[in-house]
Amino acid sequence: MDNLLKFAVEAHGGLKAWNKLQSLHARVSIGGVLWDLKQLPGLFKNTRVDLKLRDQHVITQLVDLDERIVFTPNQISLESAAGKILDARIDPRSAFAGQSADSKWDKLHAGYFSSYALWGYLTTPFLYTYPGFDALEIDPWYENGERWRVLQLTFPEEYAAHTRAQYSYFGEDGLLRRHLYTVDVLGGAQGANYAFEYRAVDGVMIPTRRRVFAYNDARQKVAEPILVSIDLSEIQVT
Repeated sequence: MDNLLKFAVEAHGGLKAWNKLQSLHARVSIGGVLWDLKQLPGLFKNTRVDLKLRDQHVITQLVDLDERIVFTPNQISLESAAGKILDARIDPRSAFAGQSADSKWDKLHAGYFSSYALWGYLTTPFLYTYPGFDALEIDPWYENGERWRVLQLTFPEEYAAHTRAQYSYFGEDGLLRRHLYTVDVLGGAQGANYAFEYRAVDGVMIPTRRRVFAYNDARQKVAEPILVSIDLSEIQVT
């Protein structure tokens, strides 16, 4: 295991604590200008999320709509709160072919994007120890008067993810500060994802706030607008 990855995993609670857990549950509020652009404002403002920690399986309860979205990489469905299937899509990633950052989405598009993204965020950095991931420390980054160590990740093909090559930035305490990527399903749009306000949940450190911005050619964030905001509360792991 890469030395930085080992350091980050220990800072977030360690594999011993992580391996005791199977699932995570939380109340999640997701906002930002992306949802206006996609003509789905407020869709994820009030949700409850249940996800498995070993497999990409996420259920998102759309509380205000009495609906839920059930996600796996190969299928996504929109259901009533009682479980009646309202819409479904096999091979959901193929539905993004030819789209750009300003293409209109339906609930299945949005649910696929939100589900795989949340799953990846909430399993970082432990996810990077799973089979098939390649991790390599590269040159450090300096921001906010801090020195952040940078881990370059290559995701295996079988995972639904923003893109295969991503970068995680860790502070001197080993906690994730920033996550950098491009987004294939948004036509290669750039994302600089900042994680903060950590909370210990059964020995595992989880950031309860995330803010995603665009970034420029120098990989510096563009402060306005906030593309996506993620706020977590009532977090439980089992």
